[in-house]
Amino acid sequence: MKTARTVVVGITGGIAAYKAVNIVRAFVLNGDSVHVVATPAALRFIGKPTLEAISRHPVYSELYEGVAEVRHVAIGQSADLIVVAPATANTIAKLAAGLADDLLGNTILASTAPIVIAPAMHTEMWNNAATVANVKTLRERGIIVVGPGVGRLTGKDVGAGRMEEPDAIVAVALAVLEGTYPSKPGQDLLGRRILISAGGTREPLDPVRFLGNRSSGKQGVALAEAARDRGATVTLVAANLEVAEPVGVTVSRVGSALELDEAMQAAAVAADVIIMAAAVADYRPQVVREGKIKKQDTGDTLLLELVKNPDILVGLSKHRPRGQVIVGFAAETETDDERLLNLGREKVARKGCDYLVVNRVGWREGFATDGNTVLMLDDLGVIVQEASGSKMSVANRILDVIA
Repeated sequence: MKTARTVVVGITGGIAAYKAVNIVRAFVLNGDSVHVVATPAALRFIGKPTLEAISRHPVYSELYEGVAEVRHVAIGQSADLIVVAPATANTIAKLAAGLADDLLGNTILASTAPIVIAPAMHTEMWNNAATVANVKTLRERGIIVVGPGVGRLTGKDVGAGRMEEPDAIVAVALAVLEGTYPSKPGQDLLGRRILISAGGTREPLDPVRFLGNRSSGKQGVALAEAARDRGATVTLVAANLEVAEPVGVTVSRVGSALELDEAMQAAAVAADVIIMAAAVADYRPQVVREGKIKKQDTGDTLLLELVKNPDILVGLSKHRPRGQVIVGFAAETETDDERLLNLGREKVARKGCDYLVVNRVGWREGFATDGNTVLMLDDLGVIVQEASGSKMSVANRILDVIA
């Protein structure tokens, strides 16, 4: 019979506090002894009776209660793990500064247990330079940060800052308790948020026709499935896939390069890793006709004026948050191996990404096939991986480098 471990769940004052009930319940069902430390602000969102009923222990919130038993120190000393969910911007700032003006702060300072936090706040607060610096500080101290996700926030707002779902938080926390985080076999991407683009963009000429490419999205979908299976939380931005969407990942559907750019920029702020596997149109028609272009109106020759699309990979690389890893793809028709490698080296230097996956495409290879052959270069142009085989096999070799 396993010995119950002591898990302290800290709950702070955000609307996502209601989700903490499911976190507490998951630990209890796992056989752990769960003690809730809620800030006074948290108890304005969720009541003590609910938390006490679920945790099966009293809920503590006041610093000056239980002085005789030195509670402000004792709770932290007894913990095998501390999970703070939600962790507001204010709480993160106090943890980074080492402040202890409430019971939760004292509990954390008095503990040597591993700490997992799940940030939850509005996008502007998450992107604020102070929050970025505070989160970086906590990560450098060994605190594990899960999320946040991208989605619906309070009111009509949508963006990064949504607290990660309880199941994902608990999965990371249990891996920490078991001593398998982050190197659990087959789960080496556990807790990482990976954003992947897949498919091929289509640039409309009129309501009927478009300029497109032959990408099916198979490689990007394989990357999403492989990353999911290795424990990552995956968001897939899908451009006109010709294969089934993967289950167990968040999928955002787009059509054109501009739509892909917008979706990637919105989701990038919450990602640890970005993989740009989609085939993006370099140009789009300057004018999109409202009605179908008819042959009798154009004659024997149709002239199209095209304008350049934004370089999504360059934009993501240029504006990335500190520590984010970006992987680009380069599909080339060059048949000579040495010239193909030189094209990749020139491109990785120009794009500013950390890695570039170079693959040869043609009428019968690369696009719309079940296999792939790639070279993966680092930002100095050094080959760090060579892979050939099924697209799932290639996906895992790419993820090996990232992991």
